[in-house]
Amino acid sequence: MRSSLQITTLASCLALATLSACASDAPESEPTASLDEDYGKPLYGVDDSAASKADSFDGAAGPRESGLSSTSEVWKVTRRWYQTDAAPGIAWPADSELTWDEKYAAWVGSLEKIRGVDGFDTYRLSTPWGKTLESPRLECAEMTMFLRVTFASWYGLPFYMTAYNASFGGSMYFGHFGIVGTSGARISGFPKFGTDYKDYTAQMAGKSDAEIVAGWPTDSSLRSKFLTSQKDDDNSALLGDGAYSGAYFDEIFLNKRVGHFLTRLLTYFGSIHLASTQNTFNLRAAAVRPGDTLLERWQKRGIGHTIVVARVEHLAEDKLAIDTFFGSMPRIQGRWYDTNLSKPYFTSELTGGEGQNFDGDRYAALGGGLKRWRTPVSKNGRWYNIVPQRDREVFVDAADLDAIAKRPGEFAALMGELSPEEERAVLLQRIEVARQALRSKPASCANRTRREEAFDELYVLMQDEFGMSPQETDEMYRVLDDYALAELEYNQSKTCCWNSTSSDMYLVVMQLNEERVSDSQCVEPVVFKNDNGYGVFADYAAQIGMADAWKPWTEDEPCAQRDVASDTETEHAWAPFCGVREAVLDNGE
Repeated sequence: MRSSLQITTLASCLALATLSACASDAPESEPTASLDEDYGKPLYGVDDSAASKADSFDGAAGPRESGLSSTSEVWKVTRRWYQTDAAPGIAWPADSELTWDEKYAAWVGSLEKIRGVDGFDTYRLSTPWGKTLESPRLECAEMTMFLRVTFASWYGLPFYMTAYNASFGGSMYFGHFGIVGTSGARISGFPKFGTDYKDYTAQMAGKSDAEIVAGWPTDSSLRSKFLTSQKDDDNSALLGDGAYSGAYFDEIFLNKRVGHFLTRLLTYFGSIHLASTQNTFNLRAAAVRPGDTLLERWQKRGIGHTIVVARVEHLAEDKLAIDTFFGSMPRIQGRWYDTNLSKPYFTSELTGGEGQNFDGDRYAALGGGLKRWRTPVSKNGRWYNIVPQRDREVFVDAADLDAIAKRPGEFAALMGELSPEEERAVLLQRIEVARQALRSKPASCANRTRREEAFDELYVLMQDEFGMSPQETDEMYRVLDDYALAELEYNQSKTCCWNSTSSDMYLVVMQLNEERVSDSQCVEPVVFKNDNGYGVFADYAAQIGMADAWKPWTEDEPCAQRDVASDTETEHAWAPFCGVREAVLDNGE
């Protein structure tokens, strides 16, 4: 059985690189945020007081309107989420009678599934001006925040999220009004977005979409920004060399203030804030729609996995087909999963289901499961994040743990049963997705664990439905990669912190092992891990003329295990390599 720390490696947000979103110009006086060891980035907290935990339609009070200033404002609010209008839009027809909150769902549901530059299925972002770009590279919680902010700013809709910082002395609000405290005043150290950066929206008013795209304004300061101090995993290769998240934001926002704001929001906020009832609310399984968020949570604090609902198709007999996409770490383009690959997330106990974690906490009490964004309204001189009127019948109170815990079972019924053959195909696809990711990032412990989790399920399926033993399953489906890139204990293996390995390094590891196991007398593969260093691989790279391709180990994320002499492999469920050698090598041909 895997430990609670190993369960952490199941999430796509594992192995976060140290962030420095505002590395190019961050004021040193921004309120201190502790470096979270799980997230690997400076993260503000959430308010644990009894008042903030109370879940209600009206939500907790936000900043005072009287203290807000246009100098701090990121974008002007010209619409409200509950309003409707007759105009056609980017993803809705004329006279749709949809609220803007429902139009957000329609927009996310309209995002086109494509094959991205990373080689996986992802989405194409569509803008109001007919401009399109492939998905940015983001981590999982960043992906859902990015989408909500993007839509809200394009259409002048209010947005804010709440965090808590003891060094600042209370609640902090990141939103359309800037970054402010309870009084509404700007928090010292953060930009005056309204005056520090430009908004070119008014300048483009009255022009056709083609004219706007042709004359697109740029912000050199924004284009130079990035989300990681290593300047690696948030690169935007589709925009050319040296383009990072700032360049991507520059390409989609006429209002450059929004891009600068996102560099702060995505740095300081994570899945703990998405789990907070101050920012989102729980809803019934049957009410799921595009734009909703599914959270995996297995601990009260720290990292989780965040999944965006992409498509919901209503089938016969009240069944649903649900596609999703999500970011990961190292950051990736939004990875698109069809309904069969998505189903295990919706039915997992980690998404607020039955059972307890290793600390004895009910999963239902950890903030996981299906979420929808609260929508800001102003009343009595303050902003509040409320549950929209149209959603109150499907709202589930966070205190109703029994109702929350039932949702994974409800999704199991709603998403239907797969035949054994279909389930086998899904598991094999999950395995291949993990293997493909390892071919470009061979040190990734998250993908090694994802592969083995799928194999664990495959062993049970093949035994129960096809009468095959685990060894027979290995003989049919294992390849040499699995043994050479064996699963490691995250907290005991420094390789897991090495996010900058490459496809060339994968080739070195595999060519070494292919030569090693080709002898008539069977020997076990050499696992790519730290074993008093990585000398065997570096030496081989030099031997075959690829010395420059083999990079030295770097601490690409906070790494408490940096000083271990040798990495530790997990207890493997597979058959020993020499017992299945011939079949495994045949499978790789």
